[in-house]
Amino acid sequence: MGDSPLTVGLERDGRLLRLTLARPKANVIDAAMIAALDTALAAHADDAALCAVVLDHAGPHFSFGASVEEHLPDQCAAMLAGLHALLKRMVDYPVPILAAVKGQCLGGGLEVAMACNLIFAAPDAALGQPEIKLAVFAPAASCLLPRLVGRARAEDLLFSGRSISGREGHEAGLVFALADDPADAAEAYAADNLAGHSASTLRFAVRAAREPFAAAVKADLDRVEELYLSGLMQTRDAVEGLNAFLDKRPAKWEDR
Repeated sequence: MGDSPLTVGLERDGRLLRLTLARPKANVIDAAMIAALDTALAAHADDAALCAVVLDHAGPHFSFGASVEEHLPDQCAAMLAGLHALLKRMVDYPVPILAAVKGQCLGGGLEVAMACNLIFAAPDAALGQPEIKLAVFAPAASCLLPRLVGRARAEDLLFSGRSISGREGHEAGLVFALADDPADAAEAYAADNLAGHSASTLRFAVRAAREPFAAAVKADLDRVEELYLSGLMQTRDAVEGLNAFLDKRPAKWEDR
């Protein structure tokens, strides 16, 4: 696909859509990647035979996260609007989306993975929301993590900014299955457990199970987006943290 940040392909007679983040090693979830993912998912949402999506990645890491530059005050409103629109599409998607994660899966990368139905991860993958270390918070993770792992585990990760391994994520219920090759495991799961079903009935099953979760997440995304833009980004330290990261210097907090 030329310079596209995403490789898109239909497999197994149109029953599997494979999306591969294709800008290693960072696979940054920037405006171009967000747009490519949203476009690909929209284009295939009504494919009658589709039973599953596998979202994997080129290179050793799923994603280092979102673009820090796009978090700056002049760009963050557009960045959040685009990312949150993508995540809303994902939590509402009519067939299961299976994420395959190796290496680092951080920040916006983990938010994208959490919007999928199931995460397959390598035992030594690194999963985390390090935004707090830059004096910002993770809006989508604030909505998704508590619903996936419970309040205490979610708040630990959101407030500390620490990462956990794929194995720890599995124990916490964030990761569905561990595999040395998560992409192969996700594809095998789709082939063995989804592709043989009636695709039309599977859509109703997904909607029945997923609709309340999706509705709650979508409403919560609107809440935290407003808090981020009207609250957080009006503070001095949030802007300082982002600029210090980009300048490769220690941040100087003034707690305001």
